[in-house]
Amino acid sequence: MLAFPRAEILDIAGPLDLLCAAQLRGEEDTAIPAPLVVSRHGGTLATWPSGLEIATRPLRACARRPIDTLIVPGGTGVQAACEDARLLAWLRRTAARARRVVGVCTGAFLLAAAGLLDGRRATTHWRFLDQLRERHPAVAVEADALFVADDNVYTSAGITAGMDLALHLVEQDYGAERALALARYWLIFARRPGGQSQFSPLLPEVAGGRRSVAELCARIVSNPAQPATVDALAREVAMSPRHFARVFRAETGMTPARYVENARIETARRWLEQGTRSLDRVAALAGLRDAEHLRRTFIRRLGISPRDYREHFETRPGGAPPAIPASTRPRS
Repeated sequence: MLAFPRAEILDIAGPLDLLCAAQLRGEEDTAIPAPLVVSRHGGTLATWPSGLEIATRPLRACARRPIDTLIVPGGTGVQAACEDARLLAWLRRTAARARRVVGVCTGAFLLAAAGLLDGRRATTHWRFLDQLRERHPAVAVEADALFVADDNVYTSAGITAGMDLALHLVEQDYGAERALALARYWLIFARRPGGQSQFSPLLPEVAGGRRSVAELCARIVSNPAQPATVDALAREVAMSPRHFARVFRAETGMTPARYVENARIETARRWLEQGTRSLDRVAALAGLRDAEHLRRTFIRRLGISPRDYREHFETRPGGAPPAIPASTRPRS
């Protein structure tokens, strides 16, 4: 595990604990090899966001050791790490002799800066997908995937998706039964396949720019069932439809139609998670025509039906989440 100042603590501890726990024969077992956590200079590092300090060894500590899995975390310190030429050179050399290389969350930026993602498919946290595309055009960025495997290089989305990826690696190494046992013990999803959507917030933050556009976005989100054609929205802010469409896209990064659809999907998701309305009623509350329109929109945009989404994500006080339905698994 490569660490750096202000690395995300869960990006480090989560995958490491799962991969180590997979090797244990029982709670008293101490015979497994300890993971090696290295950093530029070694010593203690403050992680993010808690400031908890972790002990690390210098990069040279693994110079002569065989490497099975090389893991790179994300965190607010990843940008500084990407500008460290010596660290990038070490990463390239070390990755070349590792059986597999794993980037967790924004750790993908460090892999990309080292050239390890060029010509490969990869993902990262939903909030930084566009940045990864812009900075590293040689990387085929996959939006919304929980994790992506391209040959022996793996990348995951946000923090908890690193746990999904770690379970996937456990299943590869030790089989599905071991992975399932760990998931049950840790009370985490037994199988969230890599191709499943991140179910991230679909609406961008609208900061600065025109107040009228920001207020209109707030209105769309709060009342998605209201008619929202380009002409109707343009009238609300006293603009011509063509000028409005240009301004709106400049402010939000998407067309008005896309923004409205995203707001309606977000509304439908919240109602489905509460599990108290019929699909027709959820569709009406979200501004979609009927349950069939809701179903088609969910499958097209999220890769899962509303019924399956509710079954998996519905809030169930005091109850365990149900198993992932087969329909959400990646298509071959």
